[in-house]
Amino acid sequence: MRLVRFEARGTARYGIYLGDLVHPIAGDPFGGLITTGEPVPTGDIKLLAPVVPSKVVAVGLNYRDHAEEFGMEIPEEPILFIKASNTVIGSGDSIVYPGQSERVDYEGELAVVMGAVVRSVPAEEALSKVLGYTVSLDITARDLQVKDGQWTRAKNFDTFCPLGPWVATGLSPEDLAIEVRLNGELRQSSRTSQMIFDVPHLVSFISKVMTLYPGDVIITGTPPGVGEISPGDRIDVYIEEIGTLSCDVVGPD
Repeated sequence: MRLVRFEARGTARYGIYLGDLVHPIAGDPFGGLITTGEPVPTGDIKLLAPVVPSKVVAVGLNYRDHAEEFGMEIPEEPILFIKASNTVIGSGDSIVYPGQSERVDYEGELAVVMGAVVRSVPAEEALSKVLGYTVSLDITARDLQVKDGQWTRAKNFDTFCPLGPWVATGLSPEDLAIEVRLNGELRQSSRTSQMIFDVPHLVSFISKVMTLYPGDVIITGTPPGVGEISPGDRIDVYIEEIGTLSCDVVGPD
């Protein structure tokens, strides 16, 4: 099932994307999927970021092939950082290149969308707390990350966390193809089976640090091939069984 958040006639709603129609649901997808009102043709809507998270919890260095690419040691525990809600945009929206930076990088990632309030959940129960999965980009002002010595500014400019196009449910995150294309050229290609810490481990680990709420998002790390973007670029991230997230890059003006 594909769960979307969409705008039609100036109103934002949640719905189920099915064929050429979106079937609106009452409220949000965290309290049940009760359809209401008339279906809306997909040509009459704008897809928004599929959820509005209170926070995005990001995981650094979580692909074995990415660690090998840089000759880095495998971490003993997940490396966490936060991307604030202001960074979230949807597929089709534009990534704004900040005037403060001279080097901005892309990182394509699988995103986990939480479906319940989660505190200290065991790994074997973690997937039962997940609503579904979407595609994400972790955008980073790399020069500012190096300059600051920590990641808050570099990771949290407006538009620095595209999510979409929808939340896919009923799939396994264990071994999905992930690919990133920059201006049509393949730059990243791996599988989620290359993750050092899998989704159940991450959900459990993070929930023992902070409470996760419905709609919160975990972005799970990136495979090798991270690189630079510039205004005028187009970036597409494809994840098997989910779909493609696409964004253009624009200048600060």
